[in-house]
Amino acid sequence: MVLSPELRASALHCLLETDPAAKARQVAAMARAHACGAMLLDAGAVLDASGAIPGRPPRPELVAPRLVGRRSMVTIEGRAMLIHALAHIEFNATNLALDALWRFRDMPADYYTDWLRVSAEEAVHFTLLAAHLQSLGFQYGDFPAHDSLWEMVDKTRGDVLARMALVPRTLEARGLDAIPPLRAKLAQAGDLAAAHILDLILREEVGHVEIGNRWYGYLCRQRALEPRAIYAELAAQYEAPVLKGPFNLEARRLAGFTEEELDAMR
Repeated sequence: MVLSPELRASALHCLLETDPAAKARQVAAMARAHACGAMLLDAGAVLDASGAIPGRPPRPELVAPRLVGRRSMVTIEGRAMLIHALAHIEFNATNLALDALWRFRDMPADYYTDWLRVSAEEAVHFTLLAAHLQSLGFQYGDFPAHDSLWEMVDKTRGDVLARMALVPRTLEARGLDAIPPLRAKLAQAGDLAAAHILDLILREEVGHVEIGNRWYGYLCRQRALEPRAIYAELAAQYEAPVLKGPFNLEARRLAGFTEEELDAMR
């Protein structure tokens, strides 16, 4: 597929792509074109999405979270199930970054550059995990997966403030808490290659959550809203999950959470 020279239109084309490997390649090509100055910023353009959002492959089968299966570290298949679940998260994260890029009009130029960066990094994360999954004898799509992350993306499609509040700084921020213990399990099982991939993902996810926090703060200031109060309202309105510890407070601090927010998590 030939990418559009307009950034948001190009992001929409990538989002509609159904083949995961092709999507990752197209996102990388879009990022390279933007870095070379070959992309126009169509921030105010009205775009028409003519296709299912997001573009998905026919597999994996999407099921309720309780049906995804037990991920034992004792067997190769159990480890593969965990790697598959992580790859699915990164595939969805690529899509959510593309959606944030194309969907919301008339934001500052840096907003689109930030979400382009996120989409490119998430696509790399997916590619690394999918390749590692293949090294274990499995393919992305071989196990069922759930769709909880994208469900919140869809719920917040009408308001960029709600999107920033409840996707990057709520659901994606859970990765900051979850990755260290998962990394430890994989390393203990002898899968150091997977552990090193998670090291990269954690470092870059801090930056992704920081982007969500930063644009959430910008939008709150623009709309003259108190961040903590409106967050509570949005979480209730959109039925966001109630987060439970333990929390990775240091990573959350690096990602831009305030000390008041961190104190409330202790």
